[in-house]
Amino acid sequence: MASGADRINADVAHPARRYNYWLGGKDNFAADRASADEIERAFPTARIAAQANRQTLGRMVTYLARDAKPAIRQFLDIGTGLPTVDNTHEVAQRIAPESRIVYVDNDPLVMSHARALLTSSPEGRTAYIEADLRQPWDILADPQLREVLDFGQPVAVMLIAVAHFIPGPGAAKPVLDALLEPLVPGSYVALTHMTTDFMTPEARQTYTAMLESGKSDVWPRSKDEIEELLAGLDLVEPGIVLGTHWKREAQPGDPAPGETNFWAAMALKP
Repeated sequence: MASGADRINADVAHPARRYNYWLGGKDNFAADRASADEIERAFPTARIAAQANRQTLGRMVTYLARDAKPAIRQFLDIGTGLPTVDNTHEVAQRIAPESRIVYVDNDPLVMSHARALLTSSPEGRTAYIEADLRQPWDILADPQLREVLDFGQPVAVMLIAVAHFIPGPGAAKPVLDALLEPLVPGSYVALTHMTTDFMTPEARQTYTAMLESGKSDVWPRSKDEIEELLAGLDLVEPGIVLGTHWKREAQPGDPAPGETNFWAAMALKP
């Protein structure tokens, strides 16, 4: 089997490395930066959106680990991205050091850095699976998953800025259903997802052209589509909202909705 380094294609942009670039990281290649820059030329606030999305992740993990009743101590973070500040296990284990986290990503570079940098508290555990969200059965069948997470207890599935890489109307619903099927009631899914709902008609047209030409790989979904994706689950307050407003009051100086362009929601498996 080829090593992770051998399987990294530096000539093709990858979402995790592009996101890393927007967050100010150094773990990206020229192809990633070129892709990110092209998106930013059309949508100059893409970097702001990436940073706002990261902050939403922190609030979601905080809610799950501190405020949920009962509090969550197990997390399945899919689409991990390259390590930066306040990763899922860091937020969770600050609140509850015994928290257990399994990270999943399909980029060998992400997994290489994660194994080196995302170290657990002594009381808790972290593990890493190289797999693709679009193949949920591979994630669920990985022996490391059941070794670290107890599926007899609630698990929070973190889908932060990743479900929008599943293109096509209705295509993400079977994936989410497959992930949640083996989990016990009281488990959660936390979701952030790109949308064009807040864009002007002109910006929406520009984005559609980029998507159709292959210059963007992010498939946007409307609020109605997010509702369909979470059908059968119980939404946590405040429901499906602009990402910067999830469990947070609007503040002076906040970016406009059309500058962040993502929905956020959390739902409970009844």
